[in-house]
Amino acid sequence: MNEPTASRLPFGLDRIFYGWWIVLACFLISLYAGAIIHYGFTAFFDPLVREFGWSYTQISFAMSLRGVEMSFMSPLIGFLVDRYGSRRLAFCGVITIGLGFVLLSYTQSLWLFYGSILLIALGGGGCAAVVFMRVVTHWFRRKIGLALGITSSGFGASGILLPSVVWLIDDFGWRTAVVIMGVVMWIIGIPLAFIIRNTPEACGLQPDGGKGYSQVKVGPGRSAGEEDEVSFWDALKDKAFLFISLCEGIRMMALAAVVAHIMPYLNLLNVPRTTAGWIAGFVSILSIAGRFGFGWFSDFFDKRHVAAVSFSMMSLGMFVLCYVDALWAMILFLVLFPAGFGGAITLRGVLLREYFGLKVFGRLLGIVMGFSAIGGMIGPTLAGFVFDTMSSYYYTWISLGIACSFTVFLVLSIAPKAKKSI
Repeated sequence: MNEPTASRLPFGLDRIFYGWWIVLACFLISLYAGAIIHYGFTAFFDPLVREFGWSYTQISFAMSLRGVEMSFMSPLIGFLVDRYGSRRLAFCGVITIGLGFVLLSYTQSLWLFYGSILLIALGGGGCAAVVFMRVVTHWFRRKIGLALGITSSGFGASGILLPSVVWLIDDFGWRTAVVIMGVVMWIIGIPLAFIIRNTPEACGLQPDGGKGYSQVKVGPGRSAGEEDEVSFWDALKDKAFLFISLCEGIRMMALAAVVAHIMPYLNLLNVPRTTAGWIAGFVSILSIAGRFGFGWFSDFFDKRHVAAVSFSMMSLGMFVLCYVDALWAMILFLVLFPAGFGGAITLRGVLLREYFGLKVFGRLLGIVMGFSAIGGMIGPTLAGFVFDTMSSYYYTWISLGIACSFTVFLVLSIAPKAKKSI
């Protein structure tokens, strides 16, 4: 799949910088993939329990298997995207996701269910943040926070499709629903993958649509272009990279637990299934404010401080989740938690780009996503185990709230970035 050397759009659309069309394509693929792979999983709990009699722990373990695969796959994807570009990986990812959902419809045993989830997770690697953030960081420099914020908002906006996932399952049965989801993935994702171009230079353009960039001084005894590149091995030894990775692992542990168990938790509180589906959808929809807002703020303020605010909101939201049987607590949770985790998603890429440059961005983000995958593996299974053991989610939410508060300390412990001077 070779790229053309130029990108010409009809009807005068090429007056808009092509990088924004790539942002739109990444947004839309993330919108749909996030709905069916990540946020939609919670809607399958009750139908699977009714048909197969599986426990919450067994079903939650499917997400943990996805986490195991992604923990190994994410660093590999980071290397692959740096070598082959985002376009090819996005195309392969879309095809594989569709195949995984079609296979899921044939599930008759727990092992086939797990195998289908692993195949979907494999495809999800091609539509993951490491792929889309890598291409966006090539197309933008001055507006990197805004561009990444919009891109990651696609995944957050996917919650708006969750009621449709619930409707498909309830009206057509979960087997038919997953076939429909897989086919629609192909219909939407394949054309959008062809819009992606790996670099602006390949299209005869430059980042941000600009004419060029000056050399900058980036620190004592070191000069570089605006890329401020750091070698891969130096980045791995940097405390900032370790802290960013740990923050991402903890963030995903909390988020995956909430996303997987929010509907069963609300059902225990006697919230109707349809209403619970809308609330679960709002968890992702409302994260758009954080993804977009914190990304935009990071273009103007200290990125560490912006990240600390986002993690603080996420931590407070976890504590409030314990009391959402009261309306005020539910509203406060939906204000704090989604915006907090949404901002942290955008800022992981912004911080990596700020501290380590562009050349090894894909590889570094792949490793960070590996930490994220491990957190995503632990969170849902831990919540399911605690519930099966204690018939309550209370101690899980409290523990994850404490863990999230630790990320505030970690991000503020990162040394400030040396000021650039032209």
